[in-house]
Amino acid sequence: MRPIAFKLTAALLILIIITETTKAQSVEPINVVTTAVPFLRISPDARAAGMGDLAIATSPDANASFWNLAKVPYNTNKGGISASYTPWLKDILSDVYLAAIAGYYKFDDLQAISGSLRYFSLGNIQFTDNLGNDLNTFRPREFGVDVGYSRKLSDKSGIGVGLKYIYSNLAQGPAAGNNYKAASAVAGDLAYFFNGHNDQGQGWAAGAVLSNLGSKISYTDNADQKDYIPANLGIGTTYTRRFNEQNQLMFGLDVNKLLVPTPPADPATPQQLADYRSKSVISSWFSSFADAPNGFSEEIKEFQLSVGAEYMYNDQFALRAGYFHEDKTKGNRRYFTMGVGIKYESFGLDFSYLLPSGSGVDRNPLSNTLRFSLHFNFDGTGAGTSTGN
Repeated sequence: MRPIAFKLTAALLILIIITETTKAQSVEPINVVTTAVPFLRISPDARAAGMGDLAIATSPDANASFWNLAKVPYNTNKGGISASYTPWLKDILSDVYLAAIAGYYKFDDLQAISGSLRYFSLGNIQFTDNLGNDLNTFRPREFGVDVGYSRKLSDKSGIGVGLKYIYSNLAQGPAAGNNYKAASAVAGDLAYFFNGHNDQGQGWAAGAVLSNLGSKISYTDNADQKDYIPANLGIGTTYTRRFNEQNQLMFGLDVNKLLVPTPPADPATPQQLADYRSKSVISSWFSSFADAPNGFSEEIKEFQLSVGAEYMYNDQFALRAGYFHEDKTKGNRRYFTMGVGIKYESFGLDFSYLLPSGSGVDRNPLSNTLRFSLHFNFDGTGAGTSTGN
């Protein structure tokens, strides 16, 4: 029995692990850093997606738990909730989507709790026998549940800690000599936020996040086939300029680096592959800065960049734009995004669009990706919503 292509995170392997490697027709070797459950690295909300996945140091909103827990107490409302939906790889597949919900509640001005859920459905997969005859169908799905606690250390800085449970069910039963099963893992997040805004809401902000620090995950009983989850270091900064009471502009930069080992370069020996898979989780976090086969020049290429901006009018209407960059030897995801946000009293709606690029075999598989987010705030003026602070 074999699944058609065994869509091991089918949509995401097309996108994150193999995506656009056909573009990288150069003398530089392609050596993509891969992990299990890569859906944890997909931008779940439309506001961040509209700014090229910029979110670590942006103004806080109900989706802060996805990006930087330490921002949560800086929301100006008592609480908030947001729901988001993304048809994923819609130019290639019709039944794959990411849905997310997030929210927070402030006990007082100093501390808050938050939670979120991401659900990733990979559509239906038809199983066949060795002759190609249809057998049963299966619907792979994955989800992650987060809970977090955040606290202000002062008016200028805050911290946050989070715990998450990850579930991934990509196949069931025997296939390709293995007996596949659902997999799970537990991970944690650590976050810091610096708020340098003055009383008018103008100035610099910055943040740093260690996310998905947790155990390996396995889809079989074979102890040698455990995979790394996408542990990540993110650092970001933004600057907000307030021109007057109605107009403000925020722009910023995020830098992200996966804290997982770099695979050995092809052709890899059996011993190199064994060493790669057997490395402990904690040692892999530290060695990920110095284990690339081609040294420092390759390590630099493993950093991903997000650049974005948000224009706000009257704290009710937002225009956004951004750019995401990944080196062509590390996945080659490069795209421009745009988005809008509108808020009426306690309700708001965000929308983002990933601009199409390339053509034919070089077409970006993420082209035309849409995201929608609906949010609601409990009391307050609504200044801390997903349309910005």
